[in-house]
Amino acid sequence: MTSQVTRETIDLNGLLARAKNAAAGAVLLFSGDVRDHSEGRAVDFLEYETHESMAQKQIAEIVVEAKNRWDLHYVEVIHRFGKMRISDCSIGIVVASSHRKDAYEASRFIIDTVKKSVPIWKKEHFTNGQAIWVEGCEASSVAELNKNSSAT
Repeated sequence: MTSQVTRETIDLNGLLARAKNAAAGAVLLFSGDVRDHSEGRAVDFLEYETHESMAQKQIAEIVVEAKNRWDLHYVEVIHRFGKMRISDCSIGIVVASSHRKDAYEASRFIIDTVKKSVPIWKKEHFTNGQAIWVEGCEASSVAELNKNSSAT
């Protein structure tokens, strides 16, 4: 079980190879890739910023929690930060288990929890030159505050 926060390109083939296990009937690889659009606008690139040591610690805790909740043979999470181009992988998650149900549920739990609670923030840069912060452990709170203040 391992996790990493890095500026380096994520090696998806290596991630998958490390998860191979004779006891595993299910090896699930999730690749969170940078897409070329958001909310109907063309995206040029993304930037991720993080509090590295805190993010590393929290992702490691999420991996341990997944291992405790599901019968997993292997889990690895790598989240990239810095500037990323369209089609780059920003997060790679691999889960190996005896059965697919555990692999799917654990993988979904990991990505949802990372996006909700880990101090990693995403800024979308659009082709028209505009840029906005759209995600991170505080983004949902900021979005809710903005929604509530515009409703008054």
